Amino acid sequence: MTPSDTWKVGQLATASGLTVRTLHYWDTIGLLSPSRRTAGGHREYTEADLGRLYQVLALRDLGLSLETIAVCLDTGVDPTRLIQHHLTGVEASLTALDTLRQRLLRLASELAAGRAPTAGQLLDALQAIGGTGPDGDEALRRHLDPDQLNVLATRTAAIGPAAHYLLEVEWPELYRRADRLRTAGTPPTDPKVRKLVARMDELSTLFTGGDAALSAGVRKAWHDAPAAMSGEATAPADDWRDLADYLDRARQNTTHPT
Repeated sequence: MTPSDTWKVGQLATASGLTVRTLHYWDTIGLLSPSRRTAGGHREYTEADLGRLYQVLALRDLGLSLETIAVCLDTGVDPTRLIQHHLTGVEASLTALDTLRQRLLRLASELAAGRAPTAGQLLDALQAIGGTGPDGDEALRRHLDPDQLNVLATRTAAIGPAAHYLLEVEWPELYRRADRLRTAGTPPTDPKVRKLVARMDELSTLFTGGDAALSAGVRKAWHDAPAAMSGEATAPADDWRDLADYLDRARQNTTHPT
């Protein structure tokens, strides 16, 4: 493979196992677009595009939505960390498949011997099929009791590696985008602001389970220590509090609970 190698959409679809329709759709929404154009006007994918395609597929395998993936890629993803997360997910899947295989073999053995599987064996197989189910931390501890912190940690752990991209990449980027709208004078009632708020609240529900008290505690931590919670240590606290007030006004015009 040389740096001059390029792929037409059909070739890339065959190589990646995706459909041409999917690649065309990702091009339309700006998630993955061919970056080279031939002298005849045909668009082709380059090796750099293949690298982005890998990131899209790896993040999708972690359970992230296309919208979240787009935010992560626009913000920047650590490729080494992503490969490690992807590898961890693959290894977990292999372990789960091996467990399922062993339990199915036991069921097959019972049936071959003319015996009905026990309820325990069936439950084991069903469980294998379904699966089993710094500063920012200090800010959270000031506003959440131990039980709430445990719930938050448990839900975050259950989400797995995807939690990193949702919490440390997408969520702060949503705040940055909202702040750009605020400083540009966009009213909080604008649909663009309301869409950002709705997504923030979706993420809040994902990590808090919709617990109103837990969600309120996290919101207070963001309000009192916005730089620590967001990782934007250089941002003046007053700016962040102005942003929090701006987002609260936007929430008053949405139907999404916080």
